[in-house]
Amino acid sequence: MESTGSSGRLWELQFERSSGRGGAFAAVSVSAISSAELRVPGSLAAAVVKWPVELAQDDSWRMESGFLNSAIAEEMQGLSFIGHIQAGIIPKPVLSKYENQITIFADYLEEFPDTDELVWILGKQHLLKTEKSKLLSDISARLWFTYRRKFSPIGGTGPSSDAGWGCMLRCGQMMLAQALICRHLGRDWNWERQKEQPKEYQRILQCFLDRKDCCYSIHQMAQMGVGEGKSIGEWFGPNTVAQVLKKLALFDEWNSLAVYVSMDNTVVIEDIKKMCHTLPLSAETAAESPPESLNASTQSKGPSACSPAWKPLLLIVPLRLGINQINPVYVDAFKECFKMPQSLGALGGKPNNAYYFIGFLGDELIFLDPHTTQTFVDTEENGTVDDQTFHCLQPPQRMNILNLDPSVALGFFCKEEKDFDSWCSLVQKEILKENLRMFELVQKHPSHWPPFVPPAKPEVTTTGAEFIDSTEQLEEFDLEEDFEILSI
Repeated sequence: MESTGSSGRLWELQFERSSGRGGAFAAVSVSAISSAELRVPGSLAAAVVKWPVELAQDDSWRMESGFLNSAIAEEMQGLSFIGHIQAGIIPKPVLSKYENQITIFADYLEEFPDTDELVWILGKQHLLKTEKSKLLSDISARLWFTYRRKFSPIGGTGPSSDAGWGCMLRCGQMMLAQALICRHLGRDWNWERQKEQPKEYQRILQCFLDRKDCCYSIHQMAQMGVGEGKSIGEWFGPNTVAQVLKKLALFDEWNSLAVYVSMDNTVVIEDIKKMCHTLPLSAETAAESPPESLNASTQSKGPSACSPAWKPLLLIVPLRLGINQINPVYVDAFKECFKMPQSLGALGGKPNNAYYFIGFLGDELIFLDPHTTQTFVDTEENGTVDDQTFHCLQPPQRMNILNLDPSVALGFFCKEEKDFDSWCSLVQKEILKENLRMFELVQKHPSHWPPFVPPAKPEVTTTGAEFIDSTEQLEEFDLEEDFEILSI
């Protein structure tokens, strides 16, 4: 029931404890009363609403206020008025601006239940009843990127926080970071709190710091999005993030990834192998010599001298699995992707509300949520990064798979060619068996498509990620790749 008056509206949230699947927040009713305040139960309010001074100094409350949209959190932090705020009351200026964006644990589920079911996390299975601690450890080892604030303004004059618009970019960072962990440390590597980490781990983490000179920073991703038609501060979709990562990877010589983004729900084996096969250094040197010299060199060293090496592959498959909601016919195939050893999970969520999905339990998807605003963290004097805020130590959230928005992007990592060949076999067996296929896998490049040209690093005057400082330089990326962009 809604009621309005001269003083404005009041949204009263009523939480009912339930023993059912939704836990303490299963039943939520919302009613409107003539007032200028938003009231919540005192016990819950005590945990999430603090004085303005405390809000400015403490990020922990953001972790606890799951029923508040992060944009509300940012607004509350910036309130200029001074006065007593009673526990359980959100001021009218916040309510009037964000009353339609309040989320109230709509998808929140209780901690993992006591069940004999298997949980799948990025290609690994865990028996929930006997391996719960191992499962939680596996999840917390994933790099977790969230909204940040107080970093240097993007582009020099842009936003210094990505709260409210950067969630899909953060999810893209998480998927890419998982690929780099698999690339350098392996899928079985685990993170332990306050333990010295491998130098490769520190270097991976530094790729994602919120600085313009870090190759996968929020600065680089936001500015590269300009070339994809996205203004800085505008929300990205899964496919846009995939296109941005593909282009940024061209400047990342250390990780040396081949990033393939499928077109029209179709993965082309021929194109991927063309992109990932690289000649060994000796063969590249010989190729610069005259043909006679090359032939002699090849004959003297045998056929293995020029056998191509494999460039590690990050494969992203943007999909639309329905019109307004996910079609149930795709559910089983979607879940199968999390079982594959090559799995990097999926990007998706709801409109303007992105999550990084890393696994499933039954028909519930397990995800890492970027909607927490933390303060910018930079490299310390010894060259390392304090990584405590880059790992989610809370039990992960879950949502029913049928609540998923149909626009998603699947991710896979194939370090070696045999990994890709194995992935192709799994797709043939588990995905292509369905009458209504989630995506297609074909051997040859379709004849009606434009010719496939592996993406190459544009010629620029600087190297690495620092080159992206203006929209003029971004125009160099347009080239002839527009045909790969999927409208979703």
